[in-house]
Amino acid sequence: MPNMNVRVRYGPSPTGEPHVGNIRTALFDWLLARRFGGQFIVRIEDTDQSRAVEGTEQLILDALTWLGLDWDEGPDIGGPFAPYRQSERLPMYAEAAQRLVEEASAYRCNCSSERLDALRKSQQKAKQPPGYDRRCRDLDVSAQEPHVVRLAMPSEGDTIVNDYLRGEVSFQNSLLDDHVLLKRDGFPTYHLASVVDDHHMQITHVIRGEEWLSSAPRHVQTYAALGWDEPAWVHIPIIRGPDGAKLSKRHGATSVRQYADEGFLPEALLNFLALLGWSKDETTTIMSRDEITEAFSLDGLGLASAMFDIERLREMNARYIRDLDPSDFLRRGRPHLETRVGSSVSDGALERLLPIAPAIQERVKLMPEFADYTDFFFTEGPLEYDNSELMGRAYRNKPWAALESVEASLKTLRSIDETEWTTPGLEAALRELASERGEKPGAVFTPIRVAATGKRIAPPLFETLETLGQALTVERLNAAAERLARPDD
Repeated sequence: MPNMNVRVRYGPSPTGEPHVGNIRTALFDWLLARRFGGQFIVRIEDTDQSRAVEGTEQLILDALTWLGLDWDEGPDIGGPFAPYRQSERLPMYAEAAQRLVEEASAYRCNCSSERLDALRKSQQKAKQPPGYDRRCRDLDVSAQEPHVVRLAMPSEGDTIVNDYLRGEVSFQNSLLDDHVLLKRDGFPTYHLASVVDDHHMQITHVIRGEEWLSSAPRHVQTYAALGWDEPAWVHIPIIRGPDGAKLSKRHGATSVRQYADEGFLPEALLNFLALLGWSKDETTTIMSRDEITEAFSLDGLGLASAMFDIERLREMNARYIRDLDPSDFLRRGRPHLETRVGSSVSDGALERLLPIAPAIQERVKLMPEFADYTDFFFTEGPLEYDNSELMGRAYRNKPWAALESVEASLKTLRSIDETEWTTPGLEAALRELASERGEKPGAVFTPIRVAATGKRIAPPLFETLETLGQALTVERLNAAAERLARPDD
């Protein structure tokens, strides 16, 4: 393989946003091309015009870009085999179909939809395999009347599909019908378009889901009828949920854009998808894109169904978040923070969080959670929380005791010299306060944390207070004391 020019294609239909199943196929295509110095082609397979959704093509390209999967040829950048939208390549399919008809490898069929429906019902009633009965195969249907073009499949013997993962897979020709190549409207079916395009675009490997294996003999016979060499067939196992069922939304499977919106990092999702059916070895799980590319080979693909576990993806995402450079972490978190606070956050304001960023990274599994741990740094005016949260467990239903604790904390915090307003200085002073009061540190710290952040769960207390600064910390504890002093609250 290293000595051949690998050319692979990702052929999505613009009928919806790309989901993890077809994006995993795109990833394997991309990895194979990049590993062996080949080309990765994006081809939009839009021959089913009735299902096309406007704007979807751009969403497909955006998803690839977000994951870092660049392409060498495609609908937006062109290439030596343009155009890269099948709807713009119709003359090529018509020419191939006409050639097959002229060589008696295909034929025109004018059977009506009513006849075909009746045939299917009759076959079902007789418990026969469904398929076209070849009525028009020996008829001379005029090219001037409405018709489809069907491939004249062999009726005896076997068709062999040489699958890279399975070896030779045999199909009885007697069970294969004469499928449609060209529809009445002049648009090709996938069976014709993919073969014609893969040949003319010099595709060397076709990686696709194993659900296409049953269609592979149709494609093998089409290649044979046209006298063209087949690509290498690689039918990868489907993705299943933890319950063993085919992957669906209830397992957490959704569009790539949705994963981005939910706060998954592209490098984490890419790593996760690469391991759905491929492995470097029995132990390695966390790998960069470059490491995956360097290790990738078709031999690493397995036949067992890949298991999609959304919890595993979340844990992997958390690992990637922890490993981010703190500055990069803050940069990626900024959009979520700005959405939460409703205003832009300047570079300087964001850099204030740099000392506390590593502590926040340890707690975040999805990037929107960044706002949960940082929004209070940018909130103006009083924070929103209940007095019960201020009191915590230690002072539950004892607002006077919580007030006494907050006032003692205020006295201590006001007395700290500006030069000692550091994480170590704050920790020493507040732990000493708890000791002097004869209370557990948690009892004293909870009202301070809630008063300063508005939350029971926040970044480490002392790092948070250092970042907030003395003035704002004292201001917020004063507000908490006033709340506790109001009996109606």
